[in-house]
Amino acid sequence: MPILRTPQPQLAAALSDLCLRSKAVWGYDAAFLEACRPALTLTAEDWKVSDLQIAVDSERILGLAQVRSHGQIAELDKLFIEPDARAAGIGRSLFDWCVEAAINRGATVMTIDADPGAADFYRHMGAVDDAVIASTVIPGRFLPRLKLELR
Repeated sequence: MPILRTPQPQLAAALSDLCLRSKAVWGYDAAFLEACRPALTLTAEDWKVSDLQIAVDSERILGLAQVRSHGQIAELDKLFIEPDARAAGIGRSLFDWCVEAAINRGATVMTIDADPGAADFYRHMGAVDDAVIASTVIPGRFLPRLKLELR
């Protein structure tokens, strides 16, 4: 099973590419993915304002998770898995890490603005539908917002 560890900022470009590859599994075209690129790009600032974790097997990065905390509310900002590593339990491991990171920051609720294709995964993990929100990337597109009550 892969191990989880904190990534170094030098991996920002590689992790951003992983996010795009993972997003592509939902069948989006190149123009859509290009529009998503800014939102899926990690910068040095992300290491200052959020908690990040990667799943690695040997030296290959298989997944990424990012949590931002705002007092009692945490936001699962990113959870992406390499396409060929899906269904191997990595998403569950990284989701569990997100929950612990949020709790450790004092959050009582974690919100998730999910890709419609990924929403069922989060529901399976115990999150419930809370709202529908406008996409910050694609005008006229709406996303499910889920929430998870934390211990």
